[in-house]
Amino acid sequence: MASMAIIPTAQGQILKKLKKSAERAAERTIERRVEKETSEKTDEVLDSILEPGKKGEVARDKDGNPIPQMDTPGQGDTDTKKSPGVLNGPQEMRVYSKFDYVPGDKILFFEDFQNEFIGDFPSKWNTNGSGELVTFDDSDEKWLELVSGYNIYFIPDVPDLPEEYTIEFDVTAVGLSKRTSSTAMLRVDLSDDGAFKEGANFVQASIPFCQYSPIGITMANHINNKREIYSVVKADLRDEVLNRPHISIAVNKERFRLWVNEEKHIDIPRIVPAGAVINTLKFHMNNFKDGEERIFITNLKVAEGGLDLRRTLLAEGRASTNGILFGVGSAKIQPQSMGIIRQISQVLQQEKDMNLKIVGHTDADGTEASNLDLSRQRAEAVREALISIYEIEGARLTAEGKGESQPVADNTSPDGKAKNRRVEFIKQ
Repeated sequence: MASMAIIPTAQGQILKKLKKSAERAAERTIERRVEKETSEKTDEVLDSILEPGKKGEVARDKDGNPIPQMDTPGQGDTDTKKSPGVLNGPQEMRVYSKFDYVPGDKILFFEDFQNEFIGDFPSKWNTNGSGELVTFDDSDEKWLELVSGYNIYFIPDVPDLPEEYTIEFDVTAVGLSKRTSSTAMLRVDLSDDGAFKEGANFVQASIPFCQYSPIGITMANHINNKREIYSVVKADLRDEVLNRPHISIAVNKERFRLWVNEEKHIDIPRIVPAGAVINTLKFHMNNFKDGEERIFITNLKVAEGGLDLRRTLLAEGRASTNGILFGVGSAKIQPQSMGIIRQISQVLQQEKDMNLKIVGHTDADGTEASNLDLSRQRAEAVREALISIYEIEGARLTAEGKGESQPVADNTSPDGKAKNRRVEFIKQ
């Protein structure tokens, strides 16, 4: 199968058109979510959080609404990388200010494919079909292209899943149109079968990619080979799937929750089979046109737990998290990280006499000096978010950076690097 490391001219033109389409879709999404009338001062403050050190007014359209800005890939230390067509600005930050997803605190599996070769199927995954790693345009970010087919599965080498864990990943779609089938879906399976079958016990969430009609999210399970739940939860994801959605899943014993970007769509208290050994994560594609409608996945993170930083901070006087994500080589906070920052704000609002030191850490990619500076900027960005979004008094917060000097894991593997990229909160 040919590599996409260098995209042919015709296909490059298609991707450029898709990029423009994604931009328009993203603008419509933001318009739906946010009130039109927002203060210029708030936008300016939030912009300084997202891009520390950058001054100036927020660009606006003829009606005075903020114009969404496109993210540009950077260099060096990476938490998440954005492909063309990704929004990340003051409006989106405000939308995520009430986001209540908190990732697990113990990383079980992380995959951004940076140690893999373009054109290959990744070594830490298995399939009974086919797929390959690709890049888009001039970005160095790598994506696994999934191939649609009957009973074809893509299985990452995730260790046995505990009772409580979280799953996150990014998806990019190419070639969607009004002709995309109403049954075109990306299915996430949690199963007791480690091979290429559904299993006797499973829970499935199917994310729709149809463009001509708002198809909901299909939820299903089997308990001892018997179906207990099959339902379609209303959700209009047509704009989201054009604009690189970030999918977040939290499993707490029998409870299953799913967010697309900042919005929680699924919260079913008893759908995961109780007592069964649900130990395998699988991906499966349904009814995409072969070679035309294409789905890619990256930045898969599976973590045990769902750390309640509030309890940890109150009980131990300090808490550490790798769930606060930033842009590539920058201190731009990724909006999906706001659930954690919100938890910290709740502690500070309750404990009026508590002061905090915020400490940033990076992995060892890049120079020691640049990582030290980057970690300091990231800690300051979190401090500014607490002040400007959650109205915590600035005098109660200090920020510093440690760079790569205090690793907690090996810096030679994606898992280890992800653990080392973290933010600490220390009671003063």
